Amino acid sequence: MSTINKNGCSVCAAGSENYCTYSTRLRGKNVKMYQYDFRAENGNLFSTVASTLAECRKKRDEWLNKN
Repeated sequence: MSTINKNGCSVCAAGSENYCTYSTRLRGKNVKMYQYDFRAENGNLFSTVASTLAECRKKRDEWLNKN
């Protein structure tokens, strides 16, 4: 499994995104999930988990519009 963290801290550079996938069981079914990090140019980190990369990016865009 790939990782987007080193020693528990995000390795995401300013202005970029990192993500990895993992599988988990949800309601008795195996589900693919995305762990997603985005670091803004100002250094603030956004992190989320969702079932699709598109959903992660949608959440990121909502976060960016609020900040």
